[in-house]
Amino acid sequence: MNRIVAVAAALALAAACGDSDAADQASADAAATDAAAAAAPAPAPAAAPTVTDPQIAAIVVAANQVDIDAGKLAQERGSDPRVKDFAQRMVTDHSGVNQAASDLVGKLGVTPEPSATSQKLTSDGEASRASLQGQSGAAFDRAYIANEVAYHQAVLDAIDQTLIPSAQNAELKALLEQTRPAVAAHLDHARQLQTSLGGA
Repeated sequence: MNRIVAVAAALALAAACGDSDAADQASADAAATDAAAAAAPAPAPAAAPTVTDPQIAAIVVAANQVDIDAGKLAQERGSDPRVKDFAQRMVTDHSGVNQAASDLVGKLGVTPEPSATSQKLTSDGEASRASLQGQSGAAFDRAYIANEVAYHQAVLDAIDQTLIPSAQNAELKALLEQTRPAVAAHLDHARQLQTSLGGA
């Protein structure tokens, strides 16, 4: 599985939050609807699934570590100086976010709690690096930057749709809100590089 698909799938798990019965329940409810029920008012939609603050902390650390590791690989294997500079920025910026998250959870006395999402992010990141290891030169540069575009879009979506809405602690929510503009800037930068490298 390539990183584009893997990271998007992993972050989608954050939105799903392990509630595998929700889709089955919705289908069963729809099938059970008859003419009389159709005339009745529709039931209120179920609340959006959430993740806990300790799970959010683990997701943040895992997501940042995936990009730190990819950036280190790109610094070694990238051929275009712009790609190497971008990779260095990813290592620096994502290391800073991980340090801020670590400081915050230490201050709050929260222990990050691994979840299916954080574990999948880690394993998919390892698979992605293995895939990138097999490439070199301009092909590596294009593959790395394409992955960065998809990765940062998936992270931005998760921040907006799951992590910020689910965060209960005000300081954790504030950290996520402060991090969002940097993720959006990384996405814009990666898109510009993708265009200049002749990517999609």
